Amino acid sequence: MLSSQRHLFDLPDDVAYLNGAYMSPQLHAVETAGIKALKRKSQPFNIQLADFFEPVQALRSAYARLINCPEPGRIAIIPSVSYGMAAVARNLKLQPGDNVILTQEQFPSNYYAWERVTEAHGATIRTVDPPRESPRGQAWNAAILDAIDERTAMVAIGQVHWADGTLFDLKAIRKRATEAGAWLVIDGTQSVGAYPFDVEAIQPDALICAGYKWLMGPYSIGLAYYGPALDDGLPVEENWINRVDSHDFRNLVNYQPDYKPLAARYNMGEQSNFILVPMLKTGIDQLLDWGTTNIQSYARQLLGTALQELESLGCTMEPEEQRAHHLVGVRLPARADMDLFREQLREEQVHVSIRGNAIRVSCHLYNEAQEVERLMKCFKAVIG
Repeated sequence: MLSSQRHLFDLPDDVAYLNGAYMSPQLHAVETAGIKALKRKSQPFNIQLADFFEPVQALRSAYARLINCPEPGRIAIIPSVSYGMAAVARNLKLQPGDNVILTQEQFPSNYYAWERVTEAHGATIRTVDPPRESPRGQAWNAAILDAIDERTAMVAIGQVHWADGTLFDLKAIRKRATEAGAWLVIDGTQSVGAYPFDVEAIQPDALICAGYKWLMGPYSIGLAYYGPALDDGLPVEENWINRVDSHDFRNLVNYQPDYKPLAARYNMGEQSNFILVPMLKTGIDQLLDWGTTNIQSYARQLLGTALQELESLGCTMEPEEQRAHHLVGVRLPARADMDLFREQLREEQVHVSIRGNAIRVSCHLYNEAQEVERLMKCFKAVIG
């Protein structure tokens, strides 16, 4: 199993950063790639034609390897999850009376696009609430499957729930969606890069990911996989570089009606971003070297004993087999004072997120046992 990789990051010893689901710390290598790229603009005569295309292709290929996608051409460069979802919304065929399946308290970027498009076409959003009892993962998955019917046009969901790490059974949901003739659209922002994802096994119609969390990249760049259902769709914007023969700068004014094939039509304008592209590529290269299975194993070992102790103290969380290891939602017993818990976190310089009634603990290879010990001190201060 991998050992701690903290030395590859700029994290002070007096800070316990168990909050990768909020934003990843930056690898030294990613920072170096960004600084090198930033300096290139000072001498723009060194930016050549190939620099508009080759780094983008390298990034698409690296990400395709990460998610086991055999066709890098199905990867698009996007600025945000909302942008990636907007492309899906523009091409989703809805009729009055159709429904779109979501889960309760889904992240807003995977909600607002569907709210607008269903209202515009007389369709409805069908939100599947989690069961009140705990554990809830198995029953929640069953409820999602039951909600899909012959009028379902799309299921839009995460691989894990962003607030507490509950795993969704994407293979079973894919099977049921296919039977209903529905698309499966996945927000992989809180899992891809830290948890294994296999495009070949799941066959999503779209997989949308921000780059600044588990992909170890910078803010304002992300990646999207678009399957065959979107091969002939319309993009969010009409930019020159997504058109056939855009590499021929001499003939750009000979306007080209045809898009490049597969997902290339969905690339954002200025996709060649000479700073962010090499930074994200560097982050994904490191993930490929580590391996997502190894990241999960490290997180499981790091948090395992602490989570068992928290259960014995009255906290609740999903069973190990129904959640991810890198992102775990811990719910305090009713007697605990959440305000006091927040104060303890500040005193110990422990960084986690509180999402709904869940304390979201999200760890990675840069975390070590002493950070978990400080987190446990905060918990014990409020629950005994």
